[in-house]
Amino acid sequence: MSGADFIEVTDGALDAQACAAIVARMRASDSLQPGRIGGGVFPELKHSRDQHITGDAAWADVEQQLNTAVYAGLLAYLRRYPQALIAPLMLQQAGEDGKPRRLAAEDFPGMPDERLGELARTCLRPGAINLQWYRAGEGGYPYWHCELYPKDGSAETLHRHLLWTIYLNDDFDEGETEFLFQQRKVAPHTGSLLFAPTAFTHTHRGNRPQRGDKFIATSWILFQRAEALFGAR
Repeated sequence: MSGADFIEVTDGALDAQACAAIVARMRASDSLQPGRIGGGVFPELKHSRDQHITGDAAWADVEQQLNTAVYAGLLAYLRRYPQALIAPLMLQQAGEDGKPRRLAAEDFPGMPDERLGELARTCLRPGAINLQWYRAGEGGYPYWHCELYPKDGSAETLHRHLLWTIYLNDDFDEGETEFLFQQRKVAPHTGSLLFAPTAFTHTHRGNRPQRGDKFIATSWILFQRAEALFGAR
């Protein structure tokens, strides 16, 4: 794992036809809103038109499509970086003798999908999904930022563990997701899925698309809240 930057890109996570259908629905939507960041609407920092779809019955099919694609990518990510689960939580499962045994990184590569999925669902949960439309030459998220934000009194935003983006089109120039410290630009490809950690170590920005509009779906993988993980105290 020497030299790992913890940024993973999976091509073809969502098929091109599904991506095109989402883009068409976004273009026709009458409920797009100005893109927001944690502190509100600041178009000089993030300039987009957004569609929040989680909990919206009209977009339930799209939410399901995206979550299914992300779930498969998450299991692959956890196999490569099992520390994403075992470092913060010191997980234990019953061994062959029925006694609790602390999980180690070596347990993950051969773990069946069903078991790994159960572990992931126990520890993690999906965030609210936002569809974003960046117009050519003006849209973008050029502000260097990370995904942790302490303003929320419920600490919900501090539960964000991984960020993800699915690129819904690529018929434009530039518009990369650029990571500051890793000195890496991820070029959008239709249907590809990006995962990265949420903390300042993965400070990033969304570069402005040129000669074509850019469409993405984006959200986070969050830890379960303490009461779900550890019970009421």
